[in-house]
Amino acid sequence: AVMASVTDSSSSYRSSSNQNFRVLAGYIFGGNEKNQSIAMTAPVHMAFNENGSEMSFVMPAHMKLDELPAPKDRGVRFSEVGEKYVVAIRFGGWASDERIAENAEKLVSALRSMGIEIGSEPWYMGYNPPFQLVNRRNEVAVEIGKSDVERLRVL
Repeated sequence: AVMASVTDSSSSYRSSSNQNFRVLAGYIFGGNEKNQSIAMTAPVHMAFNENGSEMSFVMPAHMKLDELPAPKDRGVRFSEVGEKYVVAIRFGGWASDERIAENAEKLVSALRSMGIEIGSEPWYMGYNPPFQLVNRRNEVAVEIGKSDVERLRVL
């Protein structure tokens, strides 16, 4: 999959989500050299650490890395992400730094108690537009190895 991403020096959901979303949405709504609209996909990926945050949109499957129009905002960058195995925990309502951290801890603790090796820092995925007030879907995920996928299927 091809991802369009922006980074920010803020290390929290609250302080980075709106600005980063605006930059990425600007790109897909025509803020590029071709003034081309690109379909919005879900989920929106967000990762946080002490160095800052990153928000990413997955580009539509038919769009290849070399076919994407150049962004007008130089903060938008592209990368190709290969397949990986992940485990996620889902929660409803509105996301917040506290709820993301709480669910990340719940997920990591559960996997560690099963002896599952975690291959990445947790990241957040949001599926709903800001104007959707009910039935919101959020997930926190971590990468795991293929051998652990087979072990989880047995459980």
